[in-house]
Amino acid sequence: MRALNIASTGMAAQEANVEIISNNIANMRTTGFKRQRAEFQDLLYQSMRQVGSSSSDTGTVLPTGVDVGSGVKLVATPRVMSQGTVALTEKTYDVAIKGEGFFQVQLPDGRTAYTRDGSFELDANGQLVTADGYTVLPGITVPTNALSVSISATGGVEATVQGQTAPQALGQIELARFINKSGLEAKGDNLFLETPASGTPLVDNPGAEGFGSTLQSYLEASNVNAVTEISDLIAAQRAYEMNSKVVSSADQMLQSTSSMLR
Repeated sequence: MRALNIASTGMAAQEANVEIISNNIANMRTTGFKRQRAEFQDLLYQSMRQVGSSSSDTGTVLPTGVDVGSGVKLVATPRVMSQGTVALTEKTYDVAIKGEGFFQVQLPDGRTAYTRDGSFELDANGQLVTADGYTVLPGITVPTNALSVSISATGGVEATVQGQTAPQALGQIELARFINKSGLEAKGDNLFLETPASGTPLVDNPGAEGFGSTLQSYLEASNVNAVTEISDLIAAQRAYEMNSKVVSSADQMLQSTSSMLR
């Protein structure tokens, strides 16, 4: 019976949906995390009576047809790149982006990754790095005799150095943005990689046209909404249960048919 296979695709789709929702909920407290959503498409149809085909010798046509679908498939899990809540941390090297853009990070293999997680630190050489020790591009080094460091809304980094009255410029934080942010590949560790779908990055200073601004001593929280996720979870559970009931009903119908044929 075809209903068994159709319902099984529905159960598999909702199982994947629950996995996506659970990952969103698990990352509710992950800095800069962008939630995902599941998108589905129906599978191929078997046409038993073709719509628009001739129904008589006089040229009349069928206004509707008979098509039986074969189920559903998970087609995409795009990320919702909306702004997360910005919270004060009072930590000097924490930086949040308010608006468009990603921080650029150099990976150990030389590739450039992109992140919204601005929880930065200094390494043993005074260089600005991520929590995993990856260099924040284009590379900023804080001198050992710096008394304080300030990061402006436009990404300029300055330090008050002992023995000097004027602040010393240390460098410039640059942001990258993409035409299709959802086309970025999630690498894990709060990092994204460029793909042919995302397009090449456009790089400029914070505050430039189309780019967000930077906020020192702030971090961007996850954009996961707990109420929305729980609501989606309940809906996915109900859909799974309904498909499961279809499987049970189809199985009972098969058993009844087999009993009648004996």
